[in-house]
Amino acid sequence: MYRSKHISVILGLIFLLGLIIDTCSSINTTLGFTRLTFNKSYFTNHKPYNVPLGERYSFINGVHKLWVFSNDKPFRSDSPTKPRSEISINGYVYSKGVWQFEGYMFVPRGTTGVSLMQVFGGDPQATTLMVRVYDGNLYYYRSKVILNDIYDKWIRLNVIHDKDNDNIKVYINGDLKFEGRGRGGTEHYFKFGVYAQDQDSSCMESRWKDIKIYKKSH
Repeated sequence: MYRSKHISVILGLIFLLGLIIDTCSSINTTLGFTRLTFNKSYFTNHKPYNVPLGERYSFINGVHKLWVFSNDKPFRSDSPTKPRSEISINGYVYSKGVWQFEGYMFVPRGTTGVSLMQVFGGDPQATTLMVRVYDGNLYYYRSKVILNDIYDKWIRLNVIHDKDNDNIKVYINGDLKFEGRGRGGTEHYFKFGVYAQDQDSSCMESRWKDIKIYKKSH
């Protein structure tokens, strides 16, 4: 009996240690950052120029829902770009420092070939970061898988852009999934929603909530 109890205690300790290790594997990405004010006055909606905003965007019970169709017009009549329904956080344009975007995103099954989140501003390209979805997997642009199987679930996305050291980090639910160099540019801001890319689905949609913007404290 003593041996049995001893084994039970050891197994219990192993289980607790596993929980501790699992908890510690996710970090609080916002430590050392200051949360900034964020409301509608800090962002602009981009949607097909020929349709009302309410036909491509809604905000209900704290959830931003953005959708677009592959045959939609661009956001300006003179733009050669693909369809989009995005929120541009152009109330916080930065050229130095360490900045962080946080938001919970939900991508319904079937949405593919679309950018979900961007760090806008690059040289010679337009962006420093694009987080895209293809066939249910999350990508850094088109080249590297960040996370598999993202459809139909809420996922916390944190993106840290260290402009001073030209570094980008992407965290999913507190776990670092991608780190790389920036892509130049002098001014940047964050964007989220849906912006058609290659092999895009006929309808593209993403939902977002609890959006927060942070800046590194000095």
